[in-house]
Amino acid sequence: MIDTVVIQPSAETGEPAVAGVSWAAVTAGAVASCALTLVVLAFGVGLGLSVVSPWGGAGVSATTFKIGTGLYLVVVAMLSSSIGGYLAGRLRTRWIGVRGDEVYFRDTAHGFIAWAFATVIGAALLATPASSLIGGTANGVTRGTTTTASQAGPMDGYVDTLLRSNAPAAPNAGNAPDSRGELVRLFTSSFRNGSDLKPADREYVSKVVAARTGLSQTDADKRVNDVVTQAKSDIDAARKAAAQLAFWLTASLLIGAFCASLAATEGGGLRDGTWSSKVRR
Repeated sequence: MIDTVVIQPSAETGEPAVAGVSWAAVTAGAVASCALTLVVLAFGVGLGLSVVSPWGGAGVSATTFKIGTGLYLVVVAMLSSSIGGYLAGRLRTRWIGVRGDEVYFRDTAHGFIAWAFATVIGAALLATPASSLIGGTANGVTRGTTTTASQAGPMDGYVDTLLRSNAPAAPNAGNAPDSRGELVRLFTSSFRNGSDLKPADREYVSKVVAARTGLSQTDADKRVNDVVTQAKSDIDAARKAAAQLAFWLTASLLIGAFCASLAATEGGGLRDGTWSSKVRR
């Protein structure tokens, strides 16, 4: 008969049976962080609408509004992530027989995981509205064959400027619906690819504008150049705004991760009663 010897780990080197991650605490912190983010963002939307004014000289400027929005995103991330991380650290189970540095690492990990979980939840909640918004924008950009105001796409405004007659009382020459739809499709195809109108297309557009508006060919060429320049400027401004928003979102996410991790260490230290000794050191 062979005797089986079971070696018990020592009290100093043995690991406790308690799991290293308290998923209940992580989930609670992530849910609280998401809820607080939604509340503060809703308040920010109302605050933003109140500071924007359609009247000249009233309200804040566009630059101030963009910077304020970016800073507000950072503040929201700091507040919600700190509270979520603190709850994740404070509500986790106590680890008996674990070294102090390991406890500190686990608390930091709890805060980071709570932030990551909250970020994933927030992305999932916003996926459907964002997809609808992007899909609606894409449909509006590619649309251009209709002439009704309710189905107008983003390029219709530029075509309106092109085909505006200097003599509104006189009927415009040519088939208005066909020429308008053709120009909208031409503009949409050109600017969607990030390029300018081809020389042949620009010449054709100028002829259509001259025929529709009664302008001379020189004036029609000038109007086409002005409208194309304005369209390119607006598109560049939209791209820069999207890039700035992406920068602010990235900064807010990184700062949120740091705040959640730091707050979790505080919550865990208060949970174990060791935070005051860390502060004194």
